[in-house]
Amino acid sequence: MNEARPIEKTLASTQTGTNVEVIVADGGSQDDTVAIASGWGAKVLSIPKGRAKQMNLGAATATGEILLFLHADTLLPLGFDVMIRAALVKPHAIAGAFRLQIDSPLSSLRLIEWGVNWRSRLLQMPYGDQAIFLRSSVFHQLGQFPDLPMMEDFELVRRLKRNGRIVILPAPVITSPRRWLKQGVCQTTLKNQIAIIAYLLGVSPKKIAAWYRGRDKL
Repeated sequence: MNEARPIEKTLASTQTGTNVEVIVADGGSQDDTVAIASGWGAKVLSIPKGRAKQMNLGAATATGEILLFLHADTLLPLGFDVMIRAALVKPHAIAGAFRLQIDSPLSSLRLIEWGVNWRSRLLQMPYGDQAIFLRSSVFHQLGQFPDLPMMEDFELVRRLKRNGRIVILPAPVITSPRRWLKQGVCQTTLKNQIAIIAYLLGVSPKKIAAWYRGRDKL
């Protein structure tokens, strides 16, 4: 929603693939997001905002055998389509994601990258900003993204881990540093970890989301 600034580069990064259907699930943008996406030939869907709802609608509309969930501020590497198709034919592979690279020279964000990529490889726990991909049949079989105000990617990956191996590709996606820079690298990282712990302890995702966005106490 309201992603006119980054979405053009993101859409351009999808154009290097072959036989790729691009769908933009828009949550009610008031800027030029829809016009830009349409200009790039993407199929634009309009739906009330909510990341899980938006991604599920996009997946329901998609006609391909493989789904790739890409944030509007994240760029795919060259040859992403070939790498994805090769990854999903590996034994026991149920899904995959890319290594994370943050588009900033800050040394503190190099540490964040290291932590994310270590967690992804060792624990098979990539998050949404790493461009999760899987077969459409698997996605629908597992019940899609749960309709949560946040943690929807975390919960989907947990389900996937119980059913197979999650491949982490060595090529990185390049994502915007804006969410770390907005509130500070340390504060954002700490909030993310507290949200995960709270979720694992059974705190309501609705309550976690309200706290995360500064509207309530946890």
